Amino acid sequence: MTETNRIEYKQQLTDSLEKEVIAFLNYKEGGVIYIGINKEGIAVGVPDSDSDQLKIKDRLKHNISPSCMGLFDVISENNNGLEIIKIVVASGSEKPYFLRKFGMTEKGCFIRIGTASEPMPQKMIDELFAKRIRNSISKIKSNQQALTFEQLKIYYEATGTKLNDKFATNLELLNADNEYNYVAYLLSDKNNTSIKVAKYKGTSRVNLIESNEYGYGSLIKATKQVLDKIELENKTITKITSKERQETRLWDAIALREAIINAFVHNDYTNEIPPKFEIFDDRIEITSAGGLPESLSQEEFFEGFSVPRNKEIMRIFKDLDLVEQLGSGIPRILESYPKECFKFSDNFLRMTFPVVEIASQVNEKDSVIPGGAIGGAIADLTERQKEVLEIIIKDDKISYRTIAEEMKINESAVLKHIEQLKEKGYIERIGGTRGFWKVIHSIKSEKR
Repeated sequence: MTETNRIEYKQQLTDSLEKEVIAFLNYKEGGVIYIGINKEGIAVGVPDSDSDQLKIKDRLKHNISPSCMGLFDVISENNNGLEIIKIVVASGSEKPYFLRKFGMTEKGCFIRIGTASEPMPQKMIDELFAKRIRNSISKIKSNQQALTFEQLKIYYEATGTKLNDKFATNLELLNADNEYNYVAYLLSDKNNTSIKVAKYKGTSRVNLIESNEYGYGSLIKATKQVLDKIELENKTITKITSKERQETRLWDAIALREAIINAFVHNDYTNEIPPKFEIFDDRIEITSAGGLPESLSQEEFFEGFSVPRNKEIMRIFKDLDLVEQLGSGIPRILESYPKECFKFSDNFLRMTFPVVEIASQVNEKDSVIPGGAIGGAIADLTERQKEVLEIIIKDDKISYRTIAEEMKINESAVLKHIEQLKEKGYIERIGGTRGFWKVIHSIKSEKR
């Protein structure tokens, strides 16, 4: 593989590293720098990868302006048995980036042209500075300044890192006037940001059956709460055939997690509109505010080019292992869902993931049970609710009284279990009290 407009090889760590990184920060697609590979694309390795990685992070943190923290990854990789370093650089939103010691001059600003990093003409520097996004959440002053960050400190300590007295500066939670910015507000222990997870009966927004609000605290806590809630909703459907037992979740768990994280990290919070999550019988919709970042096309978006809208939030999510690598989220989603699942508008991005289709895989001898097999473990049901579900699967016209007699409990207890099964989406009554029970997602239930 040879050098391209997005790939740079360096045999060893040199004084020109910042120049190459700045060129990619100023380039609309970002890029990747490999340390330990020569210009012919042959791996030669680095003698001390751990030491070099620390030096790289420190140099990029202190020698480049505006801050590029959250816009790069430093990764150790193995190439033909040799250890090399991979630096993934995203396109920045605060162009032009420059060497601090030279400022916004042709000596300090660089741009990627072909396979080279060239000095940026002063006219381009002035034009980029004029377009620089000033209304970012890092520059917006928090309307509350008496903020606390105990939750954030706990999350960092869980990763083995203790935040010191300068954490607000280091994590870019202060604006130019040394006041808490909107990033700090979103990450503080108490705020007015509410994240909604709604659940509807059917395929429209007419019948809301559950509305959960997470937030009013650290965005990290809200993210973890939404991840846990959606994980609970992502039930396992078990199909029992005459030959085997097959288990499938409603949605691909990896893709779903990436989509949720993407919605939190890349949401445009400048208009105080948080991401929202909606669950329907046939799909889940994840909507974030803000269209595609400026200068990023849909094709580049799907190819994984990263232009973080909120680099400060991205940086913290990476610190806390909620994000793995820049630009990896969308390609992971596309491994399970097509591009058609994404809908772009000027002000929003919506990801729609359909419930797994299993009808075409089922024949008359098959049995499909949501949440687990008959007699098996159904994660969110009590033992009594599992028993009721088993009985209904055996006889979909059975009465409350008959269920009570079979289980040797009173009818009021049966009614409570039935209501729980309906609320959790396992069953519904078709045709009134003299109708029959429908087991959701079941195509044909085997009599046992």
